[in-house]
Amino acid sequence: MSTHKSSLHITIVGAGFAGVRAALQLAKDPTASIILISDREEFQYYPTLYSSATGHSHLESWMPLGDIFAEHPNVHVYIDTVSDIDAHHRTLTGASGTTYHYQTAIFALGVVTTYFGIPGLDTYAYGIKSEAEIKRLKQRLFVDIAEHHHIDKNYIIIGAGPTGVELSAAMGTYIKRLCRHYGVRNHGVHIRLIEAAPRVLPRSSEVVSRRVARRLASLGVKVETNKRVEQEQAADLIVSGAPIESHTVIWTSGVANHPFFAKHPDVFTLTPNGGVKVDAQLQAYDNIYVIGDNAATPYTGLAQTAIHNADFVARTIHALHKGERAHAYQPRLPVSAVPVGRNWAVIEWRFVRLYGWVGGMIRRFADLHGYTLILPIRTALGAWRAANVYEDDYFTPTSTHMRD
Repeated sequence: MSTHKSSLHITIVGAGFAGVRAALQLAKDPTASIILISDREEFQYYPTLYSSATGHSHLESWMPLGDIFAEHPNVHVYIDTVSDIDAHHRTLTGASGTTYHYQTAIFALGVVTTYFGIPGLDTYAYGIKSEAEIKRLKQRLFVDIAEHHHIDKNYIIIGAGPTGVELSAAMGTYIKRLCRHYGVRNHGVHIRLIEAAPRVLPRSSEVVSRRVARRLASLGVKVETNKRVEQEQAADLIVSGAPIESHTVIWTSGVANHPFFAKHPDVFTLTPNGGVKVDAQLQAYDNIYVIGDNAATPYTGLAQTAIHNADFVARTIHALHKGERAHAYQPRLPVSAVPVGRNWAVIEWRFVRLYGWVGGMIRRFADLHGYTLILPIRTALGAWRAANVYEDDYFTPTSTHMRD
Protein backbone atom coordinates (compact mmCIF):
# COMPACT_ATOMS: atom_id res chain seq x y z
CA MET A 1 0.00 0.00 0.00
CA SER A 2 1.45 3.38 -1.01
CA THR A 3 2.15 5.93 1.72
CA HIS A 4 2.98 8.70 -0.76
CA LYS A 5 1.65 12.09 0.25
CA SER A 6 0.83 14.84 -2.21
CA SER A 7 3.36 17.65 -2.28
CA LEU A 8 2.76 20.94 -0.54
CA HIS A 9 1.45 23.87 -2.59
CA ILE A 10 1.57 27.15 -0.67
CA THR A 11 0.79 30.65 -1.88
CA ILE A 12 2.28 33.54 0.11
CA VAL A 13 1.04 37.09 -0.35
CA GLY A 14 3.54 39.71 0.73
CA ALA A 15 7.34 39.80 0.70
CA GLY A 16 8.30 41.53 3.92
CA PHE A 17 10.03 39.81 6.81
CA ALA A 18 7.17 37.40 7.47
CA GLY A 19 6.43 36.45 3.85
CA VAL A 20 10.04 35.98 2.75
CA ARG A 21 11.00 34.07 5.89
CA ALA A 22 7.99 31.75 5.55
CA ALA A 23 8.90 31.04 1.92
CA LEU A 24 12.51 30.25 2.85
CA GLN A 25 11.48 27.90 5.66
CA LEU A 26 8.86 26.09 3.58
CA ALA A 27 11.30 25.78 0.66
CA LYS A 28 13.51 23.51 2.78
CA ASP A 29 11.13 20.74 1.72
CA PRO A 30 12.28 20.12 -1.88
CA THR A 31 8.89 18.63 -2.77
CA ALA A 32 7.06 21.82 -1.75
CA SER A 33 5.98 24.33 -4.38
CA ILE A 34 5.73 27.91 -3.17
CA ILE A 35 4.27 30.90 -4.99
CA LEU A 36 5.29 34.26 -3.52
CA ILE A 37 3.24 37.24 -4.71
CA SER A 38 4.75 40.66 -4.04
CA ASP A 39 3.85 44.15 -5.20
CA ARG A 40 7.54 45.03 -5.49
CA GLU A 41 10.65 43.31 -6.82
CA GLU A 42 12.77 43.91 -3.73
CA PHE A 43 12.76 42.88 -0.10
CA GLN A 44 12.89 45.90 2.18
CA TYR A 45 14.90 45.70 5.40
CA TYR A 46 12.86 48.11 7.52
CA PRO A 47 15.26 48.55 10.48
CA THR A 48 17.76 50.48 8.33
CA LEU A 49 15.41 52.73 6.37
CA TYR A 50 16.26 55.66 8.64
CA SER A 51 19.93 55.10 7.78
CA SER A 52 19.37 54.99 4.02
CA ALA A 53 17.25 58.14 4.39
CA THR A 54 20.17 59.96 6.02
CA GLY A 55 22.91 59.31 3.51
CA HIS A 56 23.96 55.69 3.88
CA SER A 57 23.93 53.12 1.08
CA HIS A 58 20.64 51.86 -0.33
CA LEU A 59 22.22 48.38 -0.35
CA GLU A 60 21.60 48.02 3.37
CA SER A 61 17.83 48.43 2.93
CA TRP A 62 16.78 46.85 -0.39
CA MET A 63 17.63 43.41 -1.81
CA PRO A 64 16.21 41.88 -5.02
CA LEU A 65 13.84 39.00 -4.36
CA GLY A 66 15.45 37.16 -7.24
CA ASP A 67 18.77 37.13 -5.37
CA ILE A 68 17.16 35.90 -2.15
CA PHE A 69 15.52 32.91 -3.85
CA ALA A 70 18.22 32.20 -6.45
CA GLU A 71 19.10 28.94 -4.73
CA HIS A 72 15.48 27.93 -4.12
CA PRO A 73 14.04 26.70 -7.43
CA ASN A 74 10.79 25.65 -5.71
CA VAL A 75 9.95 29.29 -4.90
CA HIS A 76 8.25 31.13 -7.77
CA VAL A 77 8.03 34.92 -7.40
CA TYR A 78 5.22 36.87 -9.10
CA ILE A 79 5.15 40.68 -9.08
CA ASP A 80 1.48 41.50 -8.66
CA THR A 81 -0.98 43.00 -6.19
CA VAL A 82 -3.65 40.66 -4.85
CA SER A 83 -6.97 42.47 -4.99
CA ASP A 84 -9.54 39.73 -4.32
CA ILE A 85 -9.98 36.36 -2.67
CA ASP A 86 -12.53 33.59 -3.15
CA ALA A 87 -12.05 31.34 -0.12
CA HIS A 88 -14.71 28.88 -1.30
CA HIS A 89 -12.91 28.14 -4.57
CA ARG A 90 -9.47 28.88 -3.08
CA THR A 91 -8.44 31.48 -5.61
CA LEU A 92 -6.73 34.84 -5.44
CA THR A 93 -7.07 37.50 -8.11
CA GLY A 94 -4.26 39.90 -8.92
CA ALA A 95 -4.47 43.43 -10.23
CA SER A 96 -2.85 42.03 -13.37
CA GLY A 97 -5.96 39.90 -13.94
CA THR A 98 -4.11 36.69 -13.06
CA THR A 99 -5.94 34.07 -11.02
CA TYR A 100 -3.82 32.19 -8.47
CA HIS A 101 -5.11 28.87 -7.12
CA TYR A 102 -3.98 27.87 -3.66
CA GLN A 103 -4.17 24.88 -1.35
CA THR A 104 -2.81 26.86 1.59
CA ALA A 105 -2.44 30.64 1.65
CA ILE A 106 -0.32 32.82 3.91
CA PHE A 107 -1.01 36.55 4.09
CA ALA A 108 1.79 38.87 5.20
CA LEU A 109 0.90 42.17 3.55
CA GLY A 110 2.36 44.59 6.09
CA VAL A 111 0.82 47.87 7.17
CA VAL A 112 0.06 51.18 5.49
CA THR A 113 0.55 54.77 6.62
CA THR A 114 -2.33 56.57 8.28
CA TYR A 115 -2.46 60.26 9.18
CA PHE A 116 -5.40 59.93 11.58
CA GLY A 117 -7.34 62.45 9.52
CA ILE A 118 -4.96 65.33 10.31
CA PRO A 119 -5.42 67.89 7.50
CA GLY A 120 -2.51 68.54 5.17
CA LEU A 121 -0.22 65.69 6.17
CA ASP A 122 -1.16 63.53 3.19
CA THR A 123 -0.30 66.46 0.90
CA TYR A 124 2.80 67.97 2.47
CA ALA A 125 4.45 65.51 4.85
CA TYR A 126 7.34 63.26 3.90
CA GLY A 127 7.88 59.67 4.99
CA ILE A 128 10.58 56.99 5.04
CA LYS A 129 8.54 53.78 4.81
CA SER A 130 9.54 52.99 1.21
CA GLU A 131 12.17 53.68 -1.41
CA ALA A 132 9.82 56.12 -3.16
CA GLU A 133 9.19 58.07 0.05
CA ILE A 134 12.88 58.28 0.86
CA LYS A 135 13.66 59.39 -2.69
CA ARG A 136 11.12 62.21 -2.40
CA LEU A 137 12.61 63.36 0.92
CA LYS A 138 16.18 63.31 -0.35
CA GLN A 139 15.17 65.21 -3.47
CA ARG A 140 13.71 67.89 -1.21
CA LEU A 141 16.96 68.15 0.71
CA PHE A 142 19.03 68.24 -2.49
CA VAL A 143 16.98 71.02 -4.06
CA ASP A 144 17.15 73.11 -0.87
CA ILE A 145 20.84 72.65 -0.13
CA ALA A 146 22.57 71.93 -3.47
CA GLU A 147 20.46 74.14 -5.76
CA HIS A 148 19.05 76.88 -3.51
CA HIS A 149 21.95 76.91 -1.02
CA HIS A 150 19.87 77.18 2.12
CA ILE A 151 18.57 74.93 4.88
CA ASP A 152 15.08 74.79 6.29
CA LYS A 153 14.13 76.77 9.38
CA ASN A 154 13.14 73.54 11.14
CA TYR A 155 13.33 69.87 10.26
CA ILE A 156 10.40 68.29 12.05
CA ILE A 157 9.93 64.59 12.77
CA ILE A 158 6.48 63.61 14.04
CA GLY A 159 6.35 60.54 16.27
CA ALA A 160 8.92 59.59 18.92
CA GLY A 161 8.68 55.84 18.54
CA PRO A 162 11.79 53.93 17.43
CA THR A 163 11.73 55.22 13.83
CA GLY A 164 11.27 58.85 14.88
CA VAL A 165 14.02 58.61 17.47
CA GLU A 166 16.43 56.92 15.04
CA LEU A 167 15.72 59.44 12.29
CA SER A 168 15.89 62.57 14.43
CA ALA A 169 19.20 61.43 15.94
CA ALA A 170 20.74 60.96 12.48
CA MET A 171 19.16 63.86 10.60
CA GLY A 172 21.27 66.71 12.01
CA THR A 173 24.56 65.02 11.13
CA TYR A 174 23.26 64.30 7.63
CA ILE A 175 22.13 67.88 6.96
CA LYS A 176 25.48 69.23 8.16
CA ARG A 177 27.36 66.80 5.92
CA LEU A 178 25.30 67.89 2.92
CA CYS A 179 26.04 71.51 3.73
CA ARG A 180 29.78 70.83 3.83
CA HIS A 181 29.59 68.81 0.62
CA TYR A 182 27.81 71.59 -1.32
CA GLY A 183 29.59 74.50 0.36
CA VAL A 184 26.51 75.86 2.11
CA ARG A 185 27.06 77.89 5.26
CA ASN A 186 24.66 77.24 8.10
CA HIS A 187 24.19 78.78 11.52
CA GLY A 188 22.77 75.70 13.16
CA VAL A 189 20.47 72.90 12.06
CA HIS A 190 17.23 72.75 14.02
CA ILE A 191 15.78 69.25 14.45
CA ARG A 192 12.48 68.99 16.33
CA LEU A 193 10.88 65.72 17.45
CA ILE A 194 7.14 66.01 18.16
CA GLU A 195 5.32 63.39 20.26
CA ALA A 196 1.72 63.29 21.51
CA ALA A 197 2.58 61.01 24.45
CA PRO A 198 4.26 62.27 27.63
CA ARG A 199 7.66 60.79 26.70
CA VAL A 200 9.78 59.47 23.85
CA LEU A 201 9.68 55.72 23.16
CA PRO A 202 6.35 55.48 25.02
CA ARG A 203 6.31 51.66 24.77
CA SER A 204 9.68 51.37 26.50
CA SER A 205 10.32 51.75 30.22
CA GLU A 206 10.40 55.25 31.70
CA VAL A 207 14.07 54.73 32.56
CA VAL A 208 14.92 54.13 28.91
CA SER A 209 12.76 57.05 27.78
CA ARG A 210 14.59 59.46 30.08
CA ARG A 211 18.01 58.21 28.99
CA VAL A 212 17.13 58.48 25.31
CA ALA A 213 15.68 61.97 25.78
CA ARG A 214 19.00 63.09 27.30
CA ARG A 215 20.91 61.51 24.44
CA LEU A 216 18.74 63.29 21.85
CA ALA A 217 19.25 66.60 23.63
CA SER A 218 23.03 66.06 23.51
CA LEU A 219 22.72 65.63 19.74
CA GLY A 220 20.88 68.93 19.42
CA VAL A 221 17.41 67.47 18.92
CA LYS A 222 14.62 69.51 20.50
CA VAL A 223 12.15 67.00 21.96
CA GLU A 224 8.57 68.21 22.42
CA THR A 225 6.20 65.79 24.18
CA ASN A 226 2.49 66.13 25.02
CA LYS A 227 2.07 67.98 21.73
CA ARG A 228 -0.86 67.56 19.37
CA VAL A 229 -0.31 67.92 15.63
CA GLU A 230 -3.39 69.66 14.26
CA GLN A 231 -2.64 70.61 10.66
CA GLU A 232 0.15 70.97 8.12
CA GLN A 233 0.23 73.80 5.63
CA ALA A 234 2.60 74.60 2.80
CA ALA A 235 5.11 76.42 5.01
CA ASP A 236 4.30 75.45 8.58
CA LEU A 237 2.99 72.82 10.97
CA ILE A 238 0.29 73.67 13.52
CA VAL A 239 1.17 72.00 16.83
CA SER A 240 -1.09 72.49 19.86
CA GLY A 241 -2.39 75.73 18.37
CA ALA A 242 0.99 77.23 17.48
CA PRO A 243 2.59 77.32 14.01
CA ILE A 244 6.14 76.03 13.51
CA GLU A 245 7.80 77.19 10.30
CA SER A 246 8.98 74.26 8.16
CA HIS A 247 8.92 72.89 4.64
CA THR A 248 10.32 69.54 5.79
CA VAL A 249 7.95 67.62 8.04
CA ILE A 250 8.53 63.87 8.26
CA TRP A 251 5.72 61.63 9.51
CA THR A 252 6.75 58.45 11.37
CA SER A 253 3.81 58.19 13.74
CA GLY A 254 0.88 56.23 12.38
CA VAL A 255 0.23 52.93 10.63
CA ALA A 256 -2.92 50.90 10.01
CA ASN A 257 -3.53 47.34 8.92
CA HIS A 258 -3.58 46.70 5.20
CA PRO A 259 -7.03 47.60 3.78
CA PHE A 260 -7.29 44.26 1.95
CA PHE A 261 -8.58 42.52 5.08
CA ALA A 262 -11.39 44.97 5.82
CA LYS A 263 -12.57 44.59 2.22
CA HIS A 264 -13.16 40.87 2.74
CA PRO A 265 -15.18 40.48 5.97
CA ASP A 266 -16.49 37.11 4.77
CA VAL A 267 -12.98 35.71 5.22
CA PHE A 268 -11.24 37.91 7.80
CA THR A 269 -12.50 39.11 11.18
CA LEU A 270 -10.85 42.21 12.59
CA THR A 271 -10.20 43.16 16.20
CA PRO A 272 -11.20 46.64 17.44
CA ASN A 273 -7.69 47.95 16.68
CA GLY A 274 -7.77 46.54 13.15
CA GLY A 275 -5.67 43.39 13.48
CA VAL A 276 -6.85 40.13 11.92
CA LYS A 277 -8.18 37.59 14.40
CA VAL A 278 -6.29 34.28 14.23
CA ASP A 279 -6.55 30.98 16.08
CA ALA A 280 -3.87 29.10 18.01
CA GLN A 281 -2.20 28.11 14.72
CA LEU A 282 -2.41 31.68 13.32
CA GLN A 283 -5.20 30.70 10.92
CA ALA A 284 -7.85 33.28 10.09
CA TYR A 285 -9.90 30.92 7.91
CA ASP A 286 -9.66 27.36 6.71
CA ASN A 287 -6.19 26.95 5.14
CA ILE A 288 -5.54 30.70 5.35
CA TYR A 289 -2.82 31.92 7.72
CA VAL A 290 -2.21 35.56 8.61
CA ILE A 291 1.19 36.54 10.02
CA GLY A 292 3.45 39.51 10.68
CA ASP A 293 2.03 42.99 11.14
CA ASN A 294 -1.42 41.89 9.95
CA ALA A 295 -2.12 39.34 12.70
CA ALA A 296 -3.59 40.31 16.07
CA THR A 297 -0.82 38.70 18.10
CA PRO A 298 1.28 40.11 20.97
CA TYR A 299 4.27 42.25 19.96
CA THR A 300 3.03 42.70 16.42
CA GLY A 301 4.66 45.38 14.29
CA LEU A 302 8.23 44.21 14.92
CA ALA A 303 10.55 42.29 12.61
CA GLN A 304 11.39 39.79 15.35
CA THR A 305 7.71 38.94 15.79
CA ALA A 306 7.23 38.61 12.02
CA ILE A 307 10.13 36.13 11.84
CA HIS A 308 8.76 34.21 14.84
CA ASN A 309 5.30 34.05 13.20
CA ALA A 310 6.77 32.82 9.92
CA ASP A 311 8.87 30.08 11.53
CA PHE A 312 5.88 28.88 13.53
CA VAL A 313 3.53 28.72 10.54
CA ALA A 314 6.12 26.90 8.41
CA ARG A 315 6.55 24.29 11.16
CA THR A 316 2.78 24.01 11.54
CA ILE A 317 2.18 23.47 7.82
CA HIS A 318 4.92 20.84 7.65
CA ALA A 319 3.54 19.07 10.74
CA LEU A 320 -0.03 18.99 9.44
CA HIS A 321 1.16 17.77 6.07
CA LYS A 322 2.89 14.83 7.78
CA GLY A 323 -0.22 14.07 9.83
CA GLU A 324 1.30 15.30 13.06
CA ARG A 325 -0.35 17.41 15.74
CA ALA A 326 0.06 21.15 15.42
CA HIS A 327 1.16 23.04 18.52
CA ALA A 328 -0.31 26.32 19.72
CA TYR A 329 1.51 29.56 18.96
CA GLN A 330 3.52 30.99 21.84
CA PRO A 331 4.43 34.69 21.61
CA ARG A 332 8.02 35.70 22.30
CA LEU A 333 9.06 38.98 23.89
CA PRO A 334 11.33 40.76 21.39
CA VAL A 335 14.51 42.59 22.28
CA SER A 336 14.29 46.36 21.78
CA ALA A 337 17.40 47.77 20.10
CA VAL A 338 17.13 51.44 19.11
CA PRO A 339 20.13 53.35 17.68
CA VAL A 340 20.32 56.98 18.78
CA GLY A 341 23.10 58.52 16.73
CA ARG A 342 26.30 56.96 15.48
CA ASN A 343 27.77 54.13 17.58
CA TRP A 344 25.13 54.57 20.31
CA ALA A 345 22.02 52.49 20.99
CA VAL A 346 19.75 51.45 23.80
CA ILE A 347 19.01 47.76 24.33
CA GLU A 348 16.10 46.64 26.51
CA TRP A 349 14.79 43.16 27.23
CA ARG A 350 12.83 42.50 30.39
CA PHE A 351 15.00 44.02 33.15
CA VAL A 352 18.19 44.18 31.09
CA ARG A 353 19.16 47.63 29.80
CA LEU A 354 22.36 48.57 27.99
CA TYR A 355 23.30 51.96 26.58
CA GLY A 356 26.00 53.69 24.57
CA TRP A 357 28.67 52.06 22.42
CA VAL A 358 27.97 48.62 23.93
CA GLY A 359 24.34 48.97 22.85
CA GLY A 360 25.55 50.20 19.46
CA MET A 361 27.68 47.10 18.96
CA ILE A 362 24.81 44.82 19.95
CA ARG A 363 22.48 46.58 17.52
CA ARG A 364 25.04 46.22 14.70
CA PHE A 365 25.34 42.48 15.27
CA ALA A 366 21.56 42.20 15.65
CA ASP A 367 21.29 43.64 12.13
CA LEU A 368 23.80 41.09 10.86
CA HIS A 369 21.72 38.33 12.43
CA GLY A 370 18.58 39.81 10.88
CA TYR A 371 20.15 39.83 7.43
CA THR A 372 21.26 36.18 7.74
CA LEU A 373 17.68 35.13 8.53
CA ILE A 374 16.62 36.39 5.09
CA LEU A 375 19.68 36.54 2.81
CA PRO A 376 22.42 34.18 1.66
CA ILE A 377 25.46 34.70 3.89
CA ARG A 378 27.57 36.63 1.35
CA THR A 379 24.68 38.92 0.47
CA ALA A 380 23.94 39.39 4.17
CA LEU A 381 27.54 40.44 4.85
CA GLY A 382 27.45 42.86 1.92
CA ALA A 383 24.24 44.48 3.14
CA TRP A 384 25.61 44.72 6.67
CA ARG A 385 28.84 46.37 5.55
CA ALA A 386 26.89 48.85 3.41
CA ALA A 387 25.96 50.70 6.61
CA ASN A 388 29.48 52.18 6.54
CA VAL A 389 29.11 53.51 2.99
CA TYR A 390 27.91 57.07 2.38
CA GLU A 391 25.90 57.59 -0.76
CA ASP A 392 24.56 60.85 -2.15
CA ASP A 393 23.94 60.03 -5.80
CA TYR A 394 21.72 56.92 -5.72
CA PHE A 395 18.49 58.91 -5.43
CA THR A 396 18.78 60.93 -8.63
CA PRO A 397 18.20 64.62 -7.81
CA THR A 398 15.22 66.18 -9.55
CA SER A 399 12.83 68.99 -8.78
CA THR A 400 9.82 66.77 -9.59
CA HIS A 401 7.31 66.44 -6.74
CA MET A 402 8.93 69.26 -4.75
CA ARG A 403 6.84 71.49 -2.53
CA ASP A 404 6.86 75.22 -3.10
